[in-house]
Amino acid sequence: MPAQILNAAVSPAPRPSLPHKIPLLNYSHPTTVTCLIFDFDGTIAETLAAIVRIVNQLAPQFGYSPVNAETLASLQNLNTRQIIQQSEMASYKVPFLIRRLQKELSQEIDQLELIEGMEATLRSLHAQNHRLGIVTSNSARNVNRFLHHHHLDDLFSFVYTGTRLFGKSRVLRQAIRRQALDKAQVIYIGDETRDVEAAHAVSLKVASVAWGFNSRASLEAYRPDFLLTHPSEILQIAAQGQLAPKAMTET
Repeated sequence: MPAQILNAAVSPAPRPSLPHKIPLLNYSHPTTVTCLIFDFDGTIAETLAAIVRIVNQLAPQFGYSPVNAETLASLQNLNTRQIIQQSEMASYKVPFLIRRLQKELSQEIDQLELIEGMEATLRSLHAQNHRLGIVTSNSARNVNRFLHHHHLDDLFSFVYTGTRLFGKSRVLRQAIRRQALDKAQVIYIGDETRDVEAAHAVSLKVASVAWGFNSRASLEAYRPDFLLTHPSEILQIAAQGQLAPKAMTET
């Protein structure tokens, strides 16, 4: 997730309880899902509080101004480019900030928790013979340590990473090519608008999750194929066996 510029003393607000709804927006032809590729921060791992703390510790060094808790909701409605613009940090510093953030986050990786309900979902998907992978802007070292700490490393076939905030489409292409995946049978799952953009850029189906950084409203504006409010809903998609052109709504 992007390095949001938040007050060091501010903890993320509790996530609102959202109705269970998985709208399928775009597809006219059903497609079997055999591989699910996940974002890491905010999608699998609960990293927001740690990122809040670290980026504010680094604020004087990188020249951005911390903001207070009242601005958090508005930041969650912005895309990554807008957040960087609002921070007034020089754009050339962004890659250096990401690398420093990864380094500092590595010191806390063993204390980070899974998103509630994610472990059971991942284990069920693996047991159902779905292939699982990760494409993230975090480091491979951090991701692999986290998975090992939570005894999940045997569930994933691959982890691909890149330090560029806007480079996920390139990393997704790399993963698809090297893993010899059929794009029609892959879905990417992430918590940010840039995850939707990256998936669209490589013609992948994409499920946005409302338990991560970006708000539900901002995610909907980018027209993901699914909008999920709990990890168990990933199983509902996979259990269909197909991504059929039918909206799944609350009953």
